[in-house]
Amino acid sequence: MMTIAMVDKQKELEDLAKADQDIADGERRVADQIILIEQMIRQGRDTALAEEFLRSLEQTLEQWHVHRRLILDALDRG
Repeated sequence: MMTIAMVDKQKELEDLAKADQDIADGERRVADQIILIEQMIRQGRDTALAEEFLRSLEQTLEQWHVHRRLILDALDRG
């Protein structure tokens, strides 16, 4: 029989795995966008929108890191 605490911990562990995957995907997207911007610069193209998108990706990635820390805190308390 699983207790509520066990179910909650399992849910937190699943959330942690999802957060880790989101962070890995986000880091890949940021790296890809940086490469794209570098290519655009070499081609003499305007990078304003690409850089704006990069900032958005970086902000999202930071939010995912915060979410991950919250999950870890919940696991530590539980």
